[in-house]
Amino acid sequence: MSAPPAARAAPLGRDAFRVFRPVQTRWGDNDAYGHLNNVVYYAYFDSAVNAWLVERGVLAIADSPVVGLVAETGCTYFAPASFPEPLETGLAVARLGTASVEYRIGVFRPGAGAAIAQGRFVHVYVDRETGRPAPIPAAARAAMESIAASP
Repeated sequence: MSAPPAARAAPLGRDAFRVFRPVQTRWGDNDAYGHLNNVVYYAYFDSAVNAWLVERGVLAIADSPVVGLVAETGCTYFAPASFPEPLETGLAVARLGTASVEYRIGVFRPGAGAAIAQGRFVHVYVDRETGRPAPIPAAARAAMESIAASP
């Protein structure tokens, strides 16, 4: 006998996120069904996290000695979107460890109260040269703490 399916998460509201950025959908983001393809949301997640790190000055893409590599992602979809619709991503730190961070990311219609998609994005920090786990640098940790989600 199989276990019952897990309860589906409800969409989070804007108050679950600390930083927002606009996202413009593109013609090529739509799939054959006329809405954004699921892989596009993962690109939004990646861009939301890494653009924020670059803007905060804690990631130099070409030469940071310690970098975050994606170890895990996931997304739950609640409502479709399609080109040419403008969207926003919301970002918060859900969990901060010694060498890893889990971000919470939501995709919103501008001004909407609830996410149309939301997910998690886990970075594990490693030494760029050795590829071995490394502590999150102090400046990056401080930036991450500044957008920590409420418990």
